[in-house]
Amino acid sequence: MEPWVAIAIAASAVQTARFLIQKRLRGAGLSVAGASFSRFLFGAPLALGLAAAVLLADRGQGGAGWPGATAAFWGWAALGGIAQVAGTLATVALFSTRAFAVGIAFTKTETVLVALGSAVVLAEAVTLPALAAILTGLVGVALLSLPKGADGLALDRRAATLGLSAGAGFALAALSYRAAALSLGDGGAFLRATVTLAAVLTIQTAVMFALLAWREPGETARVLRGWRSTVPVGLTGMLGSLMWFWAFALENAAHVRAVGQVELAFSVLAGALVLGERITWREGAGIAILGASVVALVMVA
Repeated sequence: MEPWVAIAIAASAVQTARFLIQKRLRGAGLSVAGASFSRFLFGAPLALGLAAAVLLADRGQGGAGWPGATAAFWGWAALGGIAQVAGTLATVALFSTRAFAVGIAFTKTETVLVALGSAVVLAEAVTLPALAAILTGLVGVALLSLPKGADGLALDRRAATLGLSAGAGFALAALSYRAAALSLGDGGAFLRATVTLAAVLTIQTAVMFALLAWREPGETARVLRGWRSTVPVGLTGMLGSLMWFWAFALENAAHVRAVGQVELAFSVLAGALVLGERITWREGAGIAILGASVVALVMVA
């Protein structure tokens, strides 16, 4: 197994754990935006500390240390960080729509958009066999995205627009993170990943702080007061993001995000094992199809 595959799968598992923790935070009196902000607020200092440690270790071993971040690096990091925040907010907005399941299904166009963007923006074309595997995985993702008991779904323009916007935001973020990591030159993949992560989380913390101050005054104080509950979100969020960034520094973003869709399967399994939820036949079929697509992608990538 290629290292980037194992890293992407591990990132999906850690992200699933973070979502479970964030789900419990809703009972702690925090809004959705506040719970999300805790990921950036407490994750940024951890990422900055890790980046400093990695840079010092690299210099101690005769490396160049700081990998000469250019204007292009900061531009890609800012674009990716803001695009991810925008995608998250669009996803949150979906839950206020009557046909949110339709919108969630549209967010899953992210992998196809990343594949197209990789070819156009980064000149990293996806082969036809790899694209076929990605599209097969999209079928499994669609089955896993449908809520229990949903047999027919009517098209809703607002939900579809929000879903496509979220998918586009996450796709742009993935492409930007890979571009930022590649712009750091010849440093090791892990070093480039940690530096990129530290920059992105710092930018996202500033953006989310400004948004909360504008839209939800007082929510930042509630996040800080509940630090015992919210620090685990920052820790798991930082670890998960670190693995994503590491994988992006190693491999085509389209391949990484396609493998990373196993997160949905992990979420269903976690619901069954941790929350006692039943797995429907549709979810079982979705897990099987998604698993087959990941295996196929790994074989042809």
